[in-house]
Amino acid sequence: MSDTFYRSVDVDGFEVFYREAGDRANPTVLLLHGFPSSSHMFRDLIPLLADRFHLVAPDLPGFGRSALPPREAFAYTFDNLAKVTGRFTEVIGLDRYALYVFDYGAPTGFRLALAHPERITAIITQNGNAYEEGLSNGWNPIERYWRDPSDANRQALRGLLTPESIRWQYEHGADTTRVSPDGYSLDAWYTGRPGVHEIQLDLFLDYASNVALYPTFQAYFREHQPKLLAVWGRHDPFFLPAGAEAYRRDIPGADIRLLDTGHFALETHAREIADAIFAFL
Repeated sequence: MSDTFYRSVDVDGFEVFYREAGDRANPTVLLLHGFPSSSHMFRDLIPLLADRFHLVAPDLPGFGRSALPPREAFAYTFDNLAKVTGRFTEVIGLDRYALYVFDYGAPTGFRLALAHPERITAIITQNGNAYEEGLSNGWNPIERYWRDPSDANRQALRGLLTPESIRWQYEHGADTTRVSPDGYSLDAWYTGRPGVHEIQLDLFLDYASNVALYPTFQAYFREHQPKLLAVWGRHDPFFLPAGAEAYRRDIPGADIRLLDTGHFALETHAREIADAIFAFL
């Protein structure tokens, strides 16, 4: 077992909180969380990997314990999440790393790969989508907001930010007796802070930029053929198993594993995912 350390670092004036474990002499894995979570989602996985890997899990801007500047001072777009995260890797001295991407972490991490493909040693995508066939009907109200960014369509999405909705995202399709209430309760607390709902609604709108980049991400996969493992909760209400299978279209050697759980697969299958990563890397 390796201790986990909890650190903060100044990234060009932006404070980024992160978890770090393992020997820096070992291969590095950069763990990028999604909505509405934080690096806390990796609390079970990190100890399972830290004896063989160097693990770094930052909180994205506006999430968890990283800085939460007002929208007037920082534009909450996926381009900016990626810019801060990319600079974070440089500030703490990561020059080569495998990506573990989940949900929002996928378009953030894939932007890092586009900018510096030479830094990426492998990709583990856990319900991290890059194909339109991976988008379920659960995206319909958000897609309406993309097409018509009216106040009415924005207000219609507030229900996705309630504690009840956050809990549902954790429990849907999963064995609820294995889902710790700590995760969704912490996410609900962070999401309930002043100003966070507006930030999250901005990111819902900007998610359209990720879908627009899907062809570019796919071109990167085809050109660079990164070693890729997809471990996917098959009952995810947002990202369908077809999104996992689609990686083989561009990376024929991709390792695809569908798990009998939901969106937050680490809540129920951390051991299985750790074992898959050991075999993969």
